[in-house]
Amino acid sequence: MSTPSTSTIPPEAASRQSLRLGAVLFVIVAAYLMVGVDSTVVNVALPDIQQDLGFTPTGLSWVLNAYTLAFGGLLLLGGRAGDIAGRRRTLTAGALLFAASSLLGGLATESTWLLAARTLQGVGAALIAPSTLALITTNFPEGPRRHHALGIYTSMAGIGASIGLVLGGMLTSWASWRWSLLINVPIGVGVALALPRFVTETPRHTGRFDLAGALTGTAGMSSLVYAFIRVSEEGWGDTQAELGFGTAAALLIGFTLIESRADQPIMPLRLLADRNRAGGYAGVLLLPAGMFGAFYFLTLICQRVLEYSPLRAGFAFLPMTLAMFTVVRFVPRLLSRLGAKPVLLTGMTLLAGAAGWLWRLEPGDGYLTGLLGPLLLIGVGVGLSFMPLNVTILAGIKPREAGAASGLLQTLQWLGGTLGLSILVTVYGTATRHATESPSEILTEGAARAFGVGSLIALTALLLSAFVITDTKPTRTAKPKTAA
Repeated sequence: MSTPSTSTIPPEAASRQSLRLGAVLFVIVAAYLMVGVDSTVVNVALPDIQQDLGFTPTGLSWVLNAYTLAFGGLLLLGGRAGDIAGRRRTLTAGALLFAASSLLGGLATESTWLLAARTLQGVGAALIAPSTLALITTNFPEGPRRHHALGIYTSMAGIGASIGLVLGGMLTSWASWRWSLLINVPIGVGVALALPRFVTETPRHTGRFDLAGALTGTAGMSSLVYAFIRVSEEGWGDTQAELGFGTAAALLIGFTLIESRADQPIMPLRLLADRNRAGGYAGVLLLPAGMFGAFYFLTLICQRVLEYSPLRAGFAFLPMTLAMFTVVRFVPRLLSRLGAKPVLLTGMTLLAGAAGWLWRLEPGDGYLTGLLGPLLLIGVGVGLSFMPLNVTILAGIKPREAGAASGLLQTLQWLGGTLGLSILVTVYGTATRHATESPSEILTEGAARAFGVGSLIALTALLLSAFVITDTKPTRTAKPKTAA
């Protein structure tokens, strides 16, 4: 569904249209902000969760992975559900499930209970995310209007992750880690109530769900992440880790075969036929792979090495949030003047530089000397990178494929973060398994090794984008026509 340009309709109608789109964008952004906040809100609470529920140091990463695995693994199915059942209906169901599972997690009394709740949260998020992005794609015409909407949407997604770190610190310090989950309950219910009032349901398309593809894809990624986590705990010779890698390979090969033959696949391989889109998808897979690990280890360093309280640890990420918020306000203008590729490469270069800086982290470094600079680079780099990637991937997408395209985009983004975190935790576990230094020195040195691998991942993303994505013409804002 496309929206006519305000230059071809009367001023009063254009004003009503702008108000309607503003309300639509507000509800959509609120839903996705909830998902973005929850990706990091428990990070600062991890030490308290570990103490209360008895997680092992490496097993603690499953508090994050249980959410992101279910989220990323089912995003394609969530995008397909929006196409078939209607995106507003799917978004409403996801918001209610997210609120209910957040309540369940906030009441958890043991580790298994919490992981089950986090998994259900991921399922709810998988219904929310592709519907939000698809609703923007179908409500806002390609060009400056969509760039503006995507700018706000992208900034809220990135800022949501940063806000989650600060909010998690506040809630953990002032109340309990449980409130980092319980806060989602009123927000989720509010979004579900607002959707029928402000957002029009999209047309429903006939079709069926690709359950075989969803099951093999999710199970394959779960096996791969499990294998990496197992290696971090037991080493590379572990039999269960080897079995996990073998199972993951078989399932992911099966997933590819299923998708290549399915009449209505959850991951249409034709979306990868376009060179720019394929390069964009590679970027959204690789960039979060280093970022999620950075948030995880930096949170632990702030609390266990620098001995910050949860609240102070949360505020330690505030410079990154402010840098990101400042930059994303100018990205739509930069895209109009320069095109997507130059902006994207600049952002990726800064992210690779931040990871390389963290690679040099030493036990004696403080916040000002070791963390502040990289956090600022991450904020600016994220602000410059993700909106150009979204614009590149969604350019030229037909409305009927908007759900699948946005679902694949966010699937790769969240699976990249999950897989990257598991790889970096494995690097950390391998580097520190036989270390004899003090706990703070072990954490800092192991994290620095992980950051080194993160810098290689970021550099790979930069090189792929530079050589795969072709130059795109800037999108100029059309001058309004003068009424006769």
